[in-house]
Amino acid sequence: MRDTKRISLAQKLRTLAVALAYLVMLSFAIYTVRGYWDARNHAGELVHAANQLKAEGYDIIGLGKERSAWLILLEDPGFWQHKGVDVVSRGAGITTITQSLSKRLGFESFKPGMSKLRQTGYALGLESILTKDQILALYLDTVPMGRDQRNQWIDGFFRASDAVFGTTPDSITDAQFIRLISVLIAPSNLSMWNDKDTETAIRVDRVHRLIAGECNAQSAFDVWLEGCD
Repeated sequence: MRDTKRISLAQKLRTLAVALAYLVMLSFAIYTVRGYWDARNHAGELVHAANQLKAEGYDIIGLGKERSAWLILLEDPGFWQHKGVDVVSRGAGITTITQSLSKRLGFESFKPGMSKLRQTGYALGLESILTKDQILALYLDTVPMGRDQRNQWIDGFFRASDAVFGTTPDSITDAQFIRLISVLIAPSNLSMWNDKDTETAIRVDRVHRLIAGECNAQSAFDVWLEGCD
């Protein structure tokens, strides 16, 4: 009789555990879908903003064909192929350009954890309503770049180029452009202008070698390009 009760209790516990697991997965799915529809609901204003930036030349065309390819290679090598998420391409990391943009468009204050699910859903939504060129225009306009020589924080690739080097990204030198894309991984820690900053110098050297075809990321998660040491 006791054995029967023990078996019955064990079965109930297993059933409860399975039910809880399904509930957790359902919650994750709902949170992800919520992000997707939030992006879809912002479609009109996002398309308008992206097209306005493109019309003013603040997009990848404004970077130049070769240099825009450098940016993509470094920040999101599978950008033209994926639909918002990529954990396969070498150096892709866990955040695509579209997911990075989603942090800024879909959240007042992004915090790691459950927010990653909504961020991913938002990224999938962006990919369903915007062209890749439109996504890049919004990304370039909002991406955190770091502090300039006056210690002023700058968001936006074109604004950073003008503030630090006094001209547009297509007019600065290759070395200056590579420095700008090198700091994107950690704008709070790396410097757009301080040549004496050791950490930035190491990063810039690795990016130079990656672009020159002298090395590759070791894996999908080698965002710091340790494979280029």
